[in-house]
Amino acid sequence: MTNGILPADLERALLVGRVWRENVGPAVVVVRQGEVFDITQHAPTVSALLERAGLQELLANLHGELLGTAEELVDGSAAARGLRLLAPCDLQAIKACGVTFAVSLLERVIEERAKGDPANAAGLRREIQSRIGVDLSEIRPGSDEAMRLKQDLLAQGLWSQYMEVGIGPDAEVFTKSQPMSAVSHGDAVGLHPSSKWNNPEPEIVLAVNGAGVALGATLGNDVNLRDIEGRSALLLGKAKDNNASCSIGPFIRLFDQHFDMDTIRNAEVSLAIEGDDGFQLAGTSRMREISRDPLDLVAQTCGKHHQYPDGFMLFLGTMFSPTKDRAAAGGGFTHHLGDRVSISSPALGTLANHVQRSDQLPPWTFGVRALYSNLAQRGIALGE
Repeated sequence: MTNGILPADLERALLVGRVWRENVGPAVVVVRQGEVFDITQHAPTVSALLERAGLQELLANLHGELLGTAEELVDGSAAARGLRLLAPCDLQAIKACGVTFAVSLLERVIEERAKGDPANAAGLRREIQSRIGVDLSEIRPGSDEAMRLKQDLLAQGLWSQYMEVGIGPDAEVFTKSQPMSAVSHGDAVGLHPSSKWNNPEPEIVLAVNGAGVALGATLGNDVNLRDIEGRSALLLGKAKDNNASCSIGPFIRLFDQHFDMDTIRNAEVSLAIEGDDGFQLAGTSRMREISRDPLDLVAQTCGKHHQYPDGFMLFLGTMFSPTKDRAAAGGGFTHHLGDRVSISSPALGTLANHVQRSDQLPPWTFGVRALYSNLAQRGIALGE
């Protein structure tokens, strides 16, 4: 196995994803016992595949062209044969939940009060933690206790729009990126060139079908620009959605008897950052500390109030907002170009990327129209 890039129990994991085939185009693949099979003739998109009934049994028996091994894809050696990983989703909306952990809630409040200036963050962090006076991780969002705390914080002048979505009844759910725009394992992730204070956000991402049923999960990096959102929450779109600012992969692991929603609820997600300057940082998000259950977040995203007929990928949020000083005391963390970011969880593997500027990365050009045109040229029916 390649340095934990693939699930620790790969031999029993049922994985689906996408691979770019040179001179062919994107292929939908299934990974069985580490071998990768092209099943595009049976399922032209991952979105369509996740709508199929009896999915586990179907994929266990579906025939397709053998492309090699998953290990060859994640270590890059398959590139010699014109194969490379793509993000494992295609037509699905890409949604994200914010402020779902107490630590990230505090950091959003700090960003807001710092007005995008990282030099103000350390002092504000100490002040806000001392004035709140309770452990926010013990507060159930929307509860009577949460509403009493809201009144106390309002009286202290500490209430914030981030507190509202952190401990109020309604979760923050936003559009992270556009269908077909996510990058995958091994690709560069992008920072907007104007950002001077930014960080990765290591998260678990649920794969949800058009009926609102969570069928599996993968890893994601919700690249975040702290200075831009800190200046104004109305700049959330600019802070979150830029060229290559969303990474998902390496594969979607489908739920089965070995991997289910309780696996997600108890998962740990590790983050490692290594810079060309010798900087190293590591941390862990423990999903058991999330303030809202993953299925509650799914229900707040879709239902009678909002439908996603092509399904959606849902980032569940992170408790990890790096604060370790990098360049100067009190300056906190921000990315340097060339940083290597690894996001890992044993049941899902590792999503690894390196950091560059969004405006210096290849532009995103292969969208939904290009996909449909490509499939039609290959004689693959779109309605399957």
